[in-house]
Order: sequence, then structure tokens, then C-alpha cells
Amino acid sequence: MKWTPGKLKLALNLYPPYFFAGVRIVTISSDWKELEVSMKLRWFNKNAVGTHFGGSLYSMVDPHHMLLLMQQLGSDYIVWDQSAKIIFRKPGRGHVRSIVRISDEILDAILRKTNNGAPFRPEFELSILDDDDEVVATVLKVLYIRKKV
Repeated sequence: MKWTPGKLKLALNLYPPYFFAGVRIVTISSDWKELEVSMKLRWFNKNAVGTHFGGSLYSMVDPHHMLLLMQQLGSDYIVWDQSAKIIFRKPGRGHVRSIVRISDEILDAILRKTNNGAPFRPEFELSILDDDDEVVATVLKVLYIRKKV
């Protein structure tokens, strides 16, 4: 499905798992290469020790590499999340945020390595930051991408 950045932002912000966890898409760039997401600490997304629930921290960044690449590559490609790992660095308190980026270099590598229909599994790393720009968590993702032939 082809979206505009504004329509996808609205849809994600109204998506019940995001809406009820307090996750907000702040912006999606017009070229589909960057997305900013944030989440405030609320009573409904706290864990037993009063910090951000780890599942909410991961879910706030979960689908975005896949969604951005699906829009950039179009319907001629299969794009799936294959695996993920989250490393908690420090307790998340207050407001947290992350910027998901798709670089020109990784996009070029995807196009080059999938040109003949072979799958490619690029790895992405991103940080979830607090208001002091300290890393709360690091997320490592692997996507499965293949050109349809």
C-alpha cells in the first residue's frame, strides 16, 4: 500500500498498541528516510520499578525500518523484520525518543544485492535516548529483503 508520510504518521499514532502505550510518531520525512518517535513515561507504561516498560521501549521502534523501506522500495520487494535484540543500558525515565534512519548507502546496498532476486539481510542499530541524550537502550534489527522476480 502506498502512503503519504502524513497519513502513515496519523495511522501509527491512532494504532491502538501505540496509542495506549503513549508512543507518538513525531515526524516522517517526505523522502521516507527518517522517522522520529517518542514516548513519555506514564502510569500505564511503567514497569514494577517505576521506569519505562521494556516491551514499550522496543515496540516504539519495532516496525519503522521495515515501513520506511517498504515505501522506498515499493511493491516489487518483499520486506520483513527477521530478528531483533534490545539491550537495556539504563533505566528509562521521563521522555524517551529515537530517530530511525535509512541511509543512502544502505539503500544502495539493498538495491545492488537484491537486483537478481537474492535475499539480503541488512542489520540496523538504533538508540533510544532520554532527555539528557543518554542511551536508555540499543536496538539491533535484521530485516529480510528480496526483490520479487
